[in-house]
Amino acid sequence: MADNKNVPEEDFMDDDIIVTFQDDQGNERYFAEEMRIPLNGAEYALLVGLNVEEDEDFDEEENVTIAKIVKDENGEDEYIVDFPEEEFDAVVVEYNKIMDEAEAE
Repeated sequence: MADNKNVPEEDFMDDDIIVTFQDDQGNERYFAEEMRIPLNGAEYALLVGLNVEEDEDFDEEENVTIAKIVKDENGEDEYIVDFPEEEFDAVVVEYNKIMDEAEAE
């Protein structure tokens, strides 16, 4: 589960969606929502990790994940990264379709 809150905003636009997750050690990790992927009545987000600590070893390609977007009790978006693998695989297939269509244009 993730909080949808702001990080230092020098490099971001006002309409960027920044999502914060806590790892197993309690460290905050920040992600930018790159795109939303609708599938079977649900919505998912492609999240790209942000190197807010300017770590030299940070690899953006290794810091990409997909989160399921659900509404919390207040109607706010909540990002869930722990969902069934079959669902994840279906989202990846849908993402690839979207990218193939965009490339064909």
